Amino acid sequence: MRPDEQIPILPAVGSEPPPEPPAPPPPPEEPAVRHPSPRQTLSYLRGLLQSHGLEPKSKLGQNFLIDLNLLDLTCRTAELGPEDAVLEVGTGTGSLTTLMADKAGCVFSVEVDKDIQRIARYFVGDRPNVHLFFGDALARKNELRAEMLAGWTELAARHGCTRRKLVANLPYVIATPIISNLLISDIPVDRMVVMVQWEIGERMQARPGTKDYNALSVLVQALADIEIVRKVLPTNFFPKPKVDSAIIMIRPNAEKRAKVGDVPRLRVFLRDLYVHRRKNLRQALSGWPTGPKSKADVDAKLAELGIDGSIRAEALDVEQHLRLCQVFG
Repeated sequence: MRPDEQIPILPAVGSEPPPEPPAPPPPPEEPAVRHPSPRQTLSYLRGLLQSHGLEPKSKLGQNFLIDLNLLDLTCRTAELGPEDAVLEVGTGTGSLTTLMADKAGCVFSVEVDKDIQRIARYFVGDRPNVHLFFGDALARKNELRAEMLAGWTELAARHGCTRRKLVANLPYVIATPIISNLLISDIPVDRMVVMVQWEIGERMQARPGTKDYNALSVLVQALADIEIVRKVLPTNFFPKPKVDSAIIMIRPNAEKRAKVGDVPRLRVFLRDLYVHRRKNLRQALSGWPTGPKSKADVDAKLAELGIDGSIRAEALDVEQHLRLCQVFG
């Protein structure tokens, strides 16, 4: 083990973690003293957690990325610079956090596990452009936590950052709501570079008529351009997840968003439409969650749109979904 990879001994597990620090002050004139950031390899991470009596929590989706090349790839894809205010959901032990802090204007990193955050605090040290936030990123399934968004905005303003980016190894249990809620929000996000389950990445870029195409596919493609950057195997994580993963890049598209118009309305419409995924359009729209509709009226409106009521929603392209939403939303 190299000298810079010595495992730090933190206060005993179960002791009261340090309180949430105040928002970081403006950068000092001289570089701040900070702890060295080790190469958080498999052996290092396993030893680090074991030395503090910790184990990864599967219910929190804790799978730590141990491939250093993939960490670098994530940062390169995000194209971080001094103008970027990064939101990271899932600080983990701080390996990606510290890497981004050296490239971005500032990093607002969110972690829900106090014991894991204590480790991240050690490695992040006193970097003035990093704020570690303890808590859940979601207020509820369809709502991002207001305190998180306010803190991210405040940190960006303090450091003069003019662009927003989400860059994270997202806990898989919250990946979809984090992406979709941020995408429909009014926050002008330049791009999202995130690790998700492979099937989620496939679903987001799926084409009409395929098994993976669903409401999430339509929502993301209606608002953004998406690219799968790299498939990632379970061996690149500790512990190994049971599924493959993907680094994806989502770039919100202002022209697409303007065409959608009322974005929350589209989201609700898609949710209700795909409750009846296996029904044809005529049946699904007639038995709407907000109340039944006349089948004759549904048939007439579909005829005006030039859409066959005998097909399923999953056969429609994004443009057809937008037209349906305008009439039935």
